[in-house]
Amino acid sequence: MANRSVVLKEQGIGALLSDPELYCEFAMVGDRPEAGALEPIAVHDPATGRQVGSIAAFDAAQSAAAVDSAQRAFAVWSELLPQERSAILRRWFELMVEAREDLAIIMSLEQGKPISESRGEIDYAASFVEFYAEETKRPNIESVTSHLPDAEVEIWREPAGVAALITPWNFPSAMITRKAAAALAAGCTCVVHPSSETPFSATALAVLARRAGMPAGAFNVVTGSAPTIVEPWMADPRVRVVSFTGSTEIGRLLYRQSATTVKRLVMELGGHAPFIVFADADLDQAVSEAVKAKFATSGQDCLGANRFFVERGVYERFCDKFAAAADRLSVGPGLDDPDIGPMMNQKAFDKQVEHVEDALAKGGRLLAGGKGHAAGALFFSPTVIADVAADAKIMNEETFGPVAAICPFDSEAEVIARANDTEYGLVAYLHTNNPRRIYRASRALQFGMVAVNRTKVTGAPIPFGGYKQSGIGREGARLGMEAFTEVKYVCRDWR
Repeated sequence: MANRSVVLKEQGIGALLSDPELYCEFAMVGDRPEAGALEPIAVHDPATGRQVGSIAAFDAAQSAAAVDSAQRAFAVWSELLPQERSAILRRWFELMVEAREDLAIIMSLEQGKPISESRGEIDYAASFVEFYAEETKRPNIESVTSHLPDAEVEIWREPAGVAALITPWNFPSAMITRKAAAALAAGCTCVVHPSSETPFSATALAVLARRAGMPAGAFNVVTGSAPTIVEPWMADPRVRVVSFTGSTEIGRLLYRQSATTVKRLVMELGGHAPFIVFADADLDQAVSEAVKAKFATSGQDCLGANRFFVERGVYERFCDKFAAAADRLSVGPGLDDPDIGPMMNQKAFDKQVEHVEDALAKGGRLLAGGKGHAAGALFFSPTVIADVAADAKIMNEETFGPVAAICPFDSEAEVIARANDTEYGLVAYLHTNNPRRIYRASRALQFGMVAVNRTKVTGAPIPFGGYKQSGIGREGARLGMEAFTEVKYVCRDWR
């Protein structure tokens, strides 16, 4: 790490990469990198606070021009044979796999994620491109038995047009490919706005897309301030689909802005996941899975467990084991490959402090952590708090960090009601070995995804999304292409 730190300080990110061209400080629009009209935005390593680069900042006119580029490319990309689009997506996937280590290094430096998690994310991101490379060839014309005499009836799926993809900083590669691969497979072209805190993962993907043979303008990465970039897209009638991953608050804003042009929306918004442990569960397994559900990506994950409900008969044992496991987690810079990296920014760090102080003030019992970590200014210790009151902020807001709140319950009906008592409905974690309870609880939980006796559930073949204010639509699986297609009904007289 010491050698890497010296190289980074003296020569920049590119010097750490086998392929320095993957580090790109420009937006990628049309067929070339492009500088912004506004002052470049500094990008910092959250582990050290050191600036690792700067990214081009487009103004509103340049953002609108990116839609021009995508609209021109739509005429080319949508007319390719499905197998031609498939071959380009397949090559993009192969190039991502070949560049895995470089892409992971870029991610860990701009996002702070432990390098093993960054490698895992690149694998995850590439899997969507591979999956949709195959799905590209499968949307077929559907023949329907005619309800009219002397008529033939068909249903076609056609690409919707230009898709605007707005992605967050916590999964800077996978959130792009999960959207873009589906859109491109459907025949749409894309304008992508990555977070200004993690833009280099996005521009690296654009470099690889061009190498894969993507036509100029089919996949555009537009960097800069979110309001400056996104507002022109929301007002542009040529942008037919908007896919957004981020906070529920911003999702509501985009929902309102989309009304004037009646855009199709896909939104993956906030989560506030319950983690439910019944007394008949395998306690050691539940603790192991709880660590994964809470502390992956340093807790900065919409799938992260936020509220832990444990049946009273095993409550103290679970708390003790979980706190001990949290104390064993290592904390440090991403390239050192710890268990826990830094918070993304000061706002995220301050929220951990706020939620811990509030939970303790309302009677919570601190079992582990509870404060910043000596590793650096934005590091927060893995934290476990027991006996957390129902009105504590952490029980009612998404914490998005490495702080776990635990409380006991006494009955199945009680815990289901408490788990569902939220505006969110993305994922719920359920631990029990009672097959009837598994069925009852899985049906009763008002969440788009339910993980039973495990944490890892996501992947390219499954429909990712939530109920209530956790989102609209689904990403991944065949359902992930639907938002990017229009259904056309054709009725022909065959006489």
